[in-house]
Amino acid sequence: MPDFSNLDIETILKGLGIVIAVSLGLAVLVLIWVIWRVKRIHLPADADFLTALLATPLPVVILLDLLDLSLDFLSAPFAWAILGYLGLKPLRGVTMVESLIPGTQVLPTMTVAWIAARILRQRAG
Repeated sequence: MPDFSNLDIETILKGLGIVIAVSLGLAVLVLIWVIWRVKRIHLPADADFLTALLATPLPVVILLDLLDLSLDFLSAPFAWAILGYLGLKPLRGVTMVESLIPGTQVLPTMTVAWIAARILRQRAG
């Protein structure tokens, strides 16, 4: 079992800084790829969250989760703009709420929701 008794605040902050820097770097790379490869997604005017999530490519939800991990609540305006650019406005509300709830930043909630939506669709038929 590891000995954590001699960890100080500086070591913890350095570790958190590394996690934030790496996740933000990955988010920037995925954002470049999304802008380059993913075109605007045309949804019906009455599309709900599930419909939009099913039309969303996996890199987009990974991008949203990486932004949330690296920027915490500051990711909300970036996610809002990205989802608007891609035509995925029904995802905005859930993304905003998720990014503002403390403690959910370490959980890849949009990626889990994306996987769950596909599993539910397969079971439904």
